[in-house]
Amino acid sequence: MSSAAASAAGAGPDLAADRLWSVDEHVSDILGQIRPLDPIELQLLDAQGCVLVEDVTVPAALPPFDNSSMDGYAVRVADVEGAGPKFPAVLEVVGEAAAGSGELPAVGPGQAVRIMTGAPLPPGAEAVVPVEWTDGGLGGGPATTMAASATATATATATGATGEVRIHRPVSAREHVRARGSDVAAGELALAAGTVLGPAHIGLLAAIGRPSVTVRPRPRVVVVSTGAELVPPGEALGPGLIHDSNSFMLTACARDAGALAYRVGAVGDDAAELRATLEDQLVRADVLVTSGGVSVGAYDVVKEALSGLSGAEGSVDFRRLAMQPGKPQGFGRLGRDRVPLFALPGNPVSAYVSFELFVRPALRALMGLEPVDRPTVRAVCADAIASSPKGRRQFLRGSHDPGTGEVRTVGGAGSHLVKALADANALIVVPEDTTAVPAGTEVDVVLLG
Repeated sequence: MSSAAASAAGAGPDLAADRLWSVDEHVSDILGQIRPLDPIELQLLDAQGCVLVEDVTVPAALPPFDNSSMDGYAVRVADVEGAGPKFPAVLEVVGEAAAGSGELPAVGPGQAVRIMTGAPLPPGAEAVVPVEWTDGGLGGGPATTMAASATATATATATGATGEVRIHRPVSAREHVRARGSDVAAGELALAAGTVLGPAHIGLLAAIGRPSVTVRPRPRVVVVSTGAELVPPGEALGPGLIHDSNSFMLTACARDAGALAYRVGAVGDDAAELRATLEDQLVRADVLVTSGGVSVGAYDVVKEALSGLSGAEGSVDFRRLAMQPGKPQGFGRLGRDRVPLFALPGNPVSAYVSFELFVRPALRALMGLEPVDRPTVRAVCADAIASSPKGRRQFLRGSHDPGTGEVRTVGGAGSHLVKALADANALIVVPEDTTAVPAGTEVDVVLLG
């Protein structure tokens, strides 16, 4: 238990429930109860987005052999020295090297091997002449297309002939050759522990022959919205009904944070139904997130359903925080596995801000990622903020311009303004002891993108 939680518990149940928690106390209490998920071994494609928990070294050089970076001819440097359009070097073509070739023809004096991109460099060869610098093995002028080389290859293969190639430019040693180990050498560090595996990392792991890796898995987040007034998007609205936006928004937030997120349809104002729904979801959840029903109204179903849990059921604390929006909050652990549960307010902006401040850091902590918070920068507030509630930390939607170092307010302080939220890329932070911010004042800005 964190020091903040211990102090509240020692103060007695009524005082603990009624006192106003600071944002920092609430965050500290949450993170004090979060431990990174246990590592597991996953196949490469299943590991995308997960955090590597081991250093991965390169077992063998990459590439594993000298190979051609061009379609052309593998040659000895001395045989093409001084070659030009008027006096081309004429070499005997003694064979062909394609990608995946095993046995390769050797290149001796006055000889060349037709070679494809990625094919191993044949014995005796020192460089590769691009096909564009040759006649393509056709006995005419310089080849200008890859099709010419392909035609020559097909002809030679069909007839069994080797033929000759005229080369119109010299090459230097190792030109157009990818050296063995030029990407990474055997024993080098490929990826360090703590890397979040993206597409390029997955490609590297496959290239060095790793079929699986040990990672911290992406947390599985189940999102449930509550309220009898909620209707899924796409269905007609009746009197007093609104579309359920919170469950979609919070599911997207969880995915954006790196989690595997699952949306459950809205649950009405029925405490028994909500408890049954949450219990059903425990089997697939590392984190549960609800929205709505955490205030002091007559139909605050989350508070009704989860207050007073004990023993194997877990426990959830409902608190008032010194912040705007998002004053009512709930956090606890459910079930025998003590799955973290976040009970967020129902107004869309309140739910979003609460997710960013409390849920996102917890998800990153579960993945073993640092830092857990969104980056915060200082910016000049171009607009005056006429009023901010004393004693509460206010989070206003803002539009931050990194070029000018300015931030502007977007919309008002209302926690229902979803359009303003969609237009924002930052949160402007007004401290608890500040009641107004003149235009031109430097403020803290939490970057959301």
